[in-house]
Amino acid sequence: MELRVTERTDDELSIEIAGEDHTFMNVLKGALLEHEDVSAATYDVNPEQSGGQTEPILTVKTEGDVDPIDALEEAASDVRDKATSFRDAFEAAA
Repeated sequence: MELRVTERTDDELSIEIAGEDHTFMNVLKGALLEHEDVSAATYDVNPEQSGGQTEPILTVKTEGDVDPIDALEEAASDVRDKATSFRDAFEAAA
């Protein structure tokens, strides 16, 4: 996975996440939207409507003094924690 910031302001971040598809992007977007300081989280993976873009771009908008990078880091940590919990539950059930 390669990351490249395409745009950044104090309250908005657009970042290209190379090598990912809807599966990962939906999970990450959902985790972002669970945070009350995130006002919007979207992604685009459609190259035809994106001027030839071939990798997904995630856009995060925050409220207050929350840095969108911090929000993304927290959401990624939440995803990791949920995946770990699922793995542990699966192993216990097997």
